[in-house]
Amino acid sequence: MSAAMDTESTYSGYSHYSGHSKKAHRQGRDRHKSPRSKDGSRSEKSVTIQTPPAEPLLGNDASRAEEGQDDNWGETTTAITGTSEHSISQEDIARISKDLEDSVGLDCKRYLGLTVAAVLGLLVFLTPIAFILLPQILWRDDLEPCGTVCEGLFISVAFKLLILLIGTWALFFRQPKADLPRVFVFRALLLVLIFLFVFSYWLFYGVRILDSKDTNYQGIVQYAVSLVDALLFIHYLAIVLLELRQLQPMFTIKVVRSTDGESRYYSLGHLSIQRAALVVLENYYRDFTVYNPALLTASKSRAAKHMAGLKVYNVDGPGNNASGQSRAMIAAAARRRDSSHNELYYEEADHERRVRKRRARLVVAVEEAFTHIKRLQAEEQQKAPGEMMDPREAAQAIFPSMARALQKYLRTTRQQQYHSMESILQHLSFCITNNMTPKAFLERYLNPGPTLQYDRDRWFSKQWTLVSEEAVTSGLQDGVVFVLKCLDFSLVVNVKKIPFIKLSEEFIDPKSHKFVLRLQSETSV
Repeated sequence: MSAAMDTESTYSGYSHYSGHSKKAHRQGRDRHKSPRSKDGSRSEKSVTIQTPPAEPLLGNDASRAEEGQDDNWGETTTAITGTSEHSISQEDIARISKDLEDSVGLDCKRYLGLTVAAVLGLLVFLTPIAFILLPQILWRDDLEPCGTVCEGLFISVAFKLLILLIGTWALFFRQPKADLPRVFVFRALLLVLIFLFVFSYWLFYGVRILDSKDTNYQGIVQYAVSLVDALLFIHYLAIVLLELRQLQPMFTIKVVRSTDGESRYYSLGHLSIQRAALVVLENYYRDFTVYNPALLTASKSRAAKHMAGLKVYNVDGPGNNASGQSRAMIAAAARRRDSSHNELYYEEADHERRVRKRRARLVVAVEEAFTHIKRLQAEEQQKAPGEMMDPREAAQAIFPSMARALQKYLRTTRQQQYHSMESILQHLSFCITNNMTPKAFLERYLNPGPTLQYDRDRWFSKQWTLVSEEAVTSGLQDGVVFVLKCLDFSLVVNVKKIPFIKLSEEFIDPKSHKFVLRLQSETSV
């Protein structure tokens, strides 16, 4: 209540004493607004629908106001909050409905593929058993007696089917990692091959055994054994095509993030473009630092400030408007080029100075908090076992002593949107439980980590779009370029083939390394 009253009194006093000056300043600012800024604000009208953040430690507006704040901003600043309104256009509604339709189509395609594979697998495992049981059911009295060899084949069929079942479960029954836009060609070919193979065996069985009611039961069992052997060979072929073929590196790909230019190199084998894109995304979440759009706003604001200082005068009339303005702006930018690099240098130096100072304050605050924890642990050991403090309670007890320094550091480095209050408390309690040092606790905040380090629901892009001139089912080739797009940025992938390396051998004679050292003794005469 006191803070609200101070805010109202400050705001009312300010409006009483400087109302006329504010009005004049606003009118002058409106007169100096250029048509270019109006068009720019109109063209940037867009709406993005995202999930709400889970209690960010600091607001996003804090990073934009950081440049003009001193070290004691918390004690001397009064904040006025307000509300904002957003609207959704018809284009956004159409785009959302299209995304929902695409997701429904992907789910149907995925479940349809799983259903077809499950039905075909069940048919494969039941076929050898049916080959053996049907003669026993239909013409049992006419069959020849099954001898010792025939009974031994039963054991062979049973163990081979068990091996085939375990191998099929290990190779095919895996949780899918992603929904690919096209079918996996080799897997589809294997399914077609298995279907044709089982259909051929059933056709031969129906014509030569069921119609003629063959009485040689040992031959029928041997026919079922041959089917199981062939299925085992098909399973070996599936291992070669699906797993072993892609292990040998054949291509080197360069992945570049379009916004900040961060890049990584990876080696891949014979893969299709869509499977290579899946490998790129798996490595992206592990190797690339988390995407932080707040770090890009400084350069954009600096460029906008330089362009705002340029004034263009049209002296050639309305017919030469566009070319005259462009030439004038280029000339003015060239004249200001010598002074802009000095401004950039001092801005970066000042930012690095503030980061180092607030980092030092954070390190000292965390070390003092952990020292307090050790003192509390020593005191708790002297108490009864029932009075021991929980790690969560200990984290909540020492967090206020380091919260202010951590807030300022995260705001200066523009990381406040990635760390909520709850995530910091969980990490602190985890460090206390495992007896970790202050340096281990600060590692997450001093060095920006990969995307996997942060909250999955907030920072993972669930929808990626693969853009490629080649068919996504075709294999990688030298010079292929494809793009992976998400909502905020894109990954540009360039494929290069590993060159053929020719090694030659040069023989060195072992005797060439030998030498003789001759010493000549000198004697005085």
